Amino acid sequence: MGRRILNEALSAMVNAERRGKSIVELKPISTVMSSFLKIMKNRGYIKDFQVYDPHRVGRITVELQGRIKDCRAITYRQDIKAKDIEAYKLRTLPTHQWGYVVITTPDGVLDHEEAIERNVGGQVLGYFH
Repeated sequence: MGRRILNEALSAMVNAERRGKSIVELKPISTVMSSFLKIMKNRGYIKDFQVYDPHRVGRITVELQGRIKDCRAITYRQDIKAKDIEAYKLRTLPTHQWGYVVITTPDGVLDHEEAIERNVGGQVLGYFH
């Protein structure tokens, strides 16, 4: 259920970017979604996001920047070892220059560069470029 919510939210963001919108509202929300958005903000793909009423159904308002081309959640759980992250990135992302694979690890939700740096594996959550 959590992956479906994340996938619908990421699809809503991509669709809003294609329509030229500057703000999109996502609901329902999850903590994984806010972690995913935090990575996107740190990498410069979105401007900012605000979480409203996180203890109930809640909603997140995201300020878009116009850099997202594709953003997806992997709907099936796929384990990945630290040594296999680079090969998975090359296989998944359409270009080799930019884009990030997001992984849930014991250290938290990380992108592929941080996971390689910390030498941890986990489960693939999704990707964006």
